[in-house]
Amino acid sequence: MTHEIAVIAGSLRRESFNRRLGQALAGLGPADMAFFNVPIGDLPLYNQDDDGAPTAAVSAFKAAVARASGVIFLTPEYNRSVPGVLKNAIDHGSRPYGQSIWAGKPAGIIGVSPGKVGAAMAQAHLRPILAFLDMPTLGQPEAFVQWTDDLLESDGSIGPGSREFLAGWMERFAAHVRLHAAR
Repeated sequence: MTHEIAVIAGSLRRESFNRRLGQALAGLGPADMAFFNVPIGDLPLYNQDDDGAPTAAVSAFKAAVARASGVIFLTPEYNRSVPGVLKNAIDHGSRPYGQSIWAGKPAGIIGVSPGKVGAAMAQAHLRPILAFLDMPTLGQPEAFVQWTDDLLESDGSIGPGSREFLAGWMERFAAHVRLHAAR
């Protein structure tokens, strides 16, 4: 059985560290997992008035996440919290009330930042949001990654200094997804 994993990067920047890390993490994934990027840049600001007639971007976003067996959230840290664009995507997926695409989906949170704390506050803010949405979230190991020039190789793969830790994180995330898929 192949588990499809939605990868959502909370940054819109073309050369986003988090998007690049997400692509590299997919290369560390086990054979029973298929990773796919779910873009969030085209989502309009969430407005409850639009619940009855979502835009094509909102419908595509929801359909992509709905088919996933799990979700990896890659979040940068903006002003000690999650970026507004990521929260907006989460809000779209949780609405209208009672029709959340998130409920029951196992999640993993990881973030990369040039700062030494590697998006720790953003991850701490994201955890209670996902708990409210009934997303069982991988607790350990936490992954606060500092961006350095050698984090990724020139081919986009994980560099040797972080490969063992991030491969271990991916193994734990995969086990988390399998555990919840078996229920």
